[in-house]
Amino acid sequence: MQFDRLGTTGVTVSRYALGAMSFGALGNTDHDDCIRIIHAALDAGVNLVDTADIYSGGESEVIVGKALAGRRDDVVLSSKCFWPMGADPNHRGGSRRWIVRAVEASLERLGTDRLDIYYLHKPDPGTDLEESLGALSDLVHQGKVLTVGISTFPGSWITETQWVASRASLVRPRVEQPPYSIFSRTVERDVLPACERHGMGSLVWGPLDSGWLTGKYRAGAAPDGSRATRWERTSIQFDKSRAPVQRKLALVEDLTQLADDAGCSLAHLALAFCAEHPAVSSVILGPRTMEQLIDLLGAADLRLDRDTLDGIDALVPPGLDVDPEYSQGWTPPWIADASLRRRPR
Repeated sequence: MQFDRLGTTGVTVSRYALGAMSFGALGNTDHDDCIRIIHAALDAGVNLVDTADIYSGGESEVIVGKALAGRRDDVVLSSKCFWPMGADPNHRGGSRRWIVRAVEASLERLGTDRLDIYYLHKPDPGTDLEESLGALSDLVHQGKVLTVGISTFPGSWITETQWVASRASLVRPRVEQPPYSIFSRTVERDVLPACERHGMGSLVWGPLDSGWLTGKYRAGAAPDGSRATRWERTSIQFDKSRAPVQRKLALVEDLTQLADDAGCSLAHLALAFCAEHPAVSSVILGPRTMEQLIDLLGAADLRLDRDTLDGIDALVPPGLDVDPEYSQGWTPPWIADASLRRRPR
């Protein structure tokens, strides 16, 4: 396993991190099996485990907490808040009220007294950034959070968080967690450069583009148990009547040939591609099974040569998303909601 610095935090993290989104009701419901997967990842050299309160309604955090008993000090542990954790309208978002309550709940589920990184899971346009960063700063001063992070923030908002923190003498975010894959490259335009400019580490998620870059969604039907069949809310991303999906199907064939020429699998090609970007500190893996983990860790030492990287650029140009309408990440409400772009009549 290779290691990199997490921006300018002074923390060293494994090139590949373990994402826990698939542990619990969203994926693997066998807690003992999930714990074995976490232990196997740690034994392979992974030292960063990433979860969130919303993952299976907190069940993922409980599983991670059980797995890290006795090994907590050897792990860079992160969690997040933003998404609704119940019907109460105040049990969500980026308000001080919710951040303070959410981090306490996460610490209890994880069985720890501090989080190495704590993220605002998504931007919250309804909350002043100073309000959110103020709450996170207080948690840092209390020792409950060691590093402040943000996730899927646009490049302009990343810069604004730095400016707001500086103006108000608050702890500034030091880590960003954006989506990044061969099929989702818009973060190369401004997000990753902004992170480099501000000395922020980048932990990228979705390197396999919801499984597309494993090759399992080819011309035939999606296999049973895959995300395309388990998650109805994302089924549009696999609808073969859509032109971007047809484009992905064609690209998977071309990328599989490119991977064959490079002597690796398509999944390993996709992971190594993300790890090649100099702004990327770590690539988050999200296995649901031990078999998936073992396969993904096979890319740990893979480096892609210039010809292979040029071949990827020729197929999917830098800075572009193959399916921009349903790309992974965060869609600003002023883009998603037409009424926010039109004057009242």
